[in-house]
Amino acid sequence: MLKKKKRALVAMSGGVDSSVAAALLAKEGYDVIGVTMRLFNAPFEGAAKLSKSCCSLEDVEDARATCRIIGAKHYYMNFEKEFQEHVIDYFVGEYRQGRTPHPCLACNDRLKFSFLMERAELMDADVVATGHYARIRSEADGTRSLLRGADVTKDQAYVLYNLRQDQLQRLAFPIGGYTKDEIREIARNEGLPVADKPDSQDICFIPTGTYREFVLERLDDPKPGVVVDADDNVLAEHDGIHQFTIGQRKGLPMMGGSKRPIYVTSINSKSGKVTVGSVDGLLRDEVYASAVNWIDGAPPTDRNVTVKIRYRSPEETASVEMITPEIGKVRFSKPMRACTPGQAIVIYQGDRVLGGGFIELESPHSDVSTENDLAIAA
Repeated sequence: MLKKKKRALVAMSGGVDSSVAAALLAKEGYDVIGVTMRLFNAPFEGAAKLSKSCCSLEDVEDARATCRIIGAKHYYMNFEKEFQEHVIDYFVGEYRQGRTPHPCLACNDRLKFSFLMERAELMDADVVATGHYARIRSEADGTRSLLRGADVTKDQAYVLYNLRQDQLQRLAFPIGGYTKDEIREIARNEGLPVADKPDSQDICFIPTGTYREFVLERLDDPKPGVVVDADDNVLAEHDGIHQFTIGQRKGLPMMGGSKRPIYVTSINSKSGKVTVGSVDGLLRDEVYASAVNWIDGAPPTDRNVTVKIRYRSPEETASVEMITPEIGKVRFSKPMRACTPGQAIVIYQGDRVLGGGFIELESPHSDVSTENDLAIAA
C-alpha cells in the first residue's frame, strides 16, 4: 500500500516570502494547498501599488499564479469577520485606552495560527506553513523550539512568541533558514512572478492616510484632555489620547518653546492627561508583562535570559519574576527607553524564543501576593 503523500496548507499573501515557502514545500514532495485570506476590503483599487496593502486582487492573483506554477491548489477564504473582531477592533480599542497595539501579533495569534489551523484539520493537512523568517528545532524530548530566522535583518520570531507546543508540532517556516536575497533568487529560479515584488510596509489594513485618521473614524468616544509637563503645568489641549504613544516626539502640540527634545512620557487613559518631558522620563528599570505565554508551558530555569521591548530594539539582560501564571515583573540590567504599554516584551535564550507578554507600566494586579513567585534571574 502506497504511503499517503503529506499535505501542507500554506498561508499565501501574494508576496515573495509565502510564495517561496509554498514552492520549497512542493519541491520536498508535499501536496501543497495555498490559502489566501481575505481580511478586509482595500479602500481603493490602487492600494496594492503603494506596497502597503494586502488582500488586493493583484495579491490574490499572484498567489494563484504561484500555485499554478508549482502544481498546487489555491483557495481564497473570507476571514473578514474574524479580522474585524480580533485585529481591527483590538487595534482601535488599544488606542482608545492610550496604549500602542501590535496588530501583527493579534493576526498571527488569532487568525494564522488559530482559525487557519482549524481549516487545516478540515482539509486533512499535516502541516501549516507561513512565510515567516523564523525557524523551528525539534528537541530530543519531542518538544519543538522557536528560533530566530537566519537573516537577522528580517527575523520575525519576535511576533511569534505566543505560539504553543501543540501549534509548533504542526507548523513549518520553510524560509527561516534563508536570507531575503536568497529567497528572491529562489523565486527567480522557480519562475515565480513575485521574485522582485516589493515587501508590504507599515500596517497592512491602512494603505492610505495615518493610523490616527483610521482610529478616529472608528471612535465614538475620543478622549480629549491636556498635555502637561513633568511638573503638571498645562502646555496644550488635545482632541484625544489615541494621537499619542509613549516615546513620541513628532507631531506634539506646542511645548512652550522648549529648545530641548520633548517626548511623551506617560498617558492617563482615565483623565486624558498626556505628560511630556525629557528623554530621562522615558527610562525604566522595570516593567510588568501581562498575558504571558511560555512556549514550553512553564518558565525556564536557566539564568541566561535577554529581552526585547520592540521588534527593532536591542536586547538587554533581565530578570523575570512571575507574580501569577500570566503576569510577570521584568527587571532590566540597565534602564530601557520608551517601554510602551500594549507592545510586546519578548524573552530569549540565545537564538531561542522562550515566550513573552504585553508591556504594562503598572502591575495589573497590585494586590497579588508574591510569596510563591517563580523567578528567572539574569
